[in-house]
Amino acid sequence: MHSIDAYRAHLEQGSFDDQFRLIHSCARIEESRERMRNLLHGMLENFGPTKICLASAPGRTEMGGNHTDHNHGHVLAAAVNLDCLAAFSKADSNVVTIISEGYNPIKVDISDTEPREDEYETSAAIVRGVAEGFRKLGLNIGGFNGCVHSTIPAGAGLSSSAAFEVLVGRIFSYLFNENKVGPLEIASVAKQAENIHFNKPCGFMDQMASSYEGILSIDFTNPDNPGVTRVDPGFKSKSYADGFYGTRYRLCVIDTGGSHADLTPDYAAIPEEMFQAAKCCGQKQAKGLTLNRILENIDDIREAAGDRAVLRLLHFLGEDERALKQERALHDGDMTEFLRLVAESGHSSSNLLQNCYSPATPKRQPIPLALTLTEQILGSHGVGRVHGGGFAGTIQVYVHESDFERYSRAMKNIFGEHSVIELAIRQPGHEFLTIPQKRTEP
Repeated sequence: MHSIDAYRAHLEQGSFDDQFRLIHSCARIEESRERMRNLLHGMLENFGPTKICLASAPGRTEMGGNHTDHNHGHVLAAAVNLDCLAAFSKADSNVVTIISEGYNPIKVDISDTEPREDEYETSAAIVRGVAEGFRKLGLNIGGFNGCVHSTIPAGAGLSSSAAFEVLVGRIFSYLFNENKVGPLEIASVAKQAENIHFNKPCGFMDQMASSYEGILSIDFTNPDNPGVTRVDPGFKSKSYADGFYGTRYRLCVIDTGGSHADLTPDYAAIPEEMFQAAKCCGQKQAKGLTLNRILENIDDIREAAGDRAVLRLLHFLGEDERALKQERALHDGDMTEFLRLVAESGHSSSNLLQNCYSPATPKRQPIPLALTLTEQILGSHGVGRVHGGGFAGTIQVYVHESDFERYSRAMKNIFGEHSVIELAIRQPGHEFLTIPQKRTEP
């Protein structure tokens, strides 16, 4: 940890630019500098001169495995260059105080880490929940002061809440546990904080992707201890300036608008129907089922859970296998096959999983509209699919660089000036921004 003045001096000398390139991309360096200036100013203004450190936790994008994690399937996910960035210092008490631009200050006394109903769906609940998770694992916790800034748009399907949970976990690890808490432990604590303290049911993918970083193939056969394989795409160039891992494609999500507030029943129905259908086949979840088993029990499934449950089960079977095929295509550097599988995944989500719009509001269909327009505008020069939970929010699109500007203008004209969010994949190993060590002469 160093003084605020030391961080400021190195910032103005450009000492952090290489780190900014790695975690935020080349195009965002000026933005990164300004964010850091504001965080340093906020720490000095709110907490006085003190020794601090800076931590970052990324958002994530789902590349394959739409709604497979909750039924113990495979997921392909990646950390992205949008993040929660924090400057922080140790406090003299058990109180965590966080100042975040655009939000009310958070002040949580973690002497008491029990869940509170009056904190449901608040940032305070996340802080208390992460502290509770550390305590239950026998890890150390304590108070800290922090200033936070996020570039992850809320409600855009890029997991802003998971990034904040992982960020708090990284701060507790750094300040009170010699920075030795592993990514699986932090992800597990983060998920429990969201499920119990924040009171939001969710799978495990978001927290895993944010905590591990890079591109991950995740096997949720054992949901408490998922198998994690890092995917190193077989493309020649891996510069952030060269599109999606050196290919001639650029990765983005399109925020189609719409609120997730009234969609909890739609989200909950997907795993519940899969569970009901699997039960008719003699299992607790969809993982391990085959097409023959489903066909043998299809009458029972239709009677107990309905036709949509059969379709959703068929989506799971295809999507679970498809996520592994996408991993292999990336590893082999086969972009054509990878994009073919992305398109296949999108069609399965639309036709079988049926999570592109809510049946309660059939006149509002921004995701099908965005997907159809993407296909019309790009033709063979791009592929789109529903992103994340669905029903409202974002689509994910791989756009050939020759068409990106034209496509971007069209989407902004329809869905708003800030609807197009370009992404880069963030690699692991840059959880903290450190002052570079002085080089010694040989």
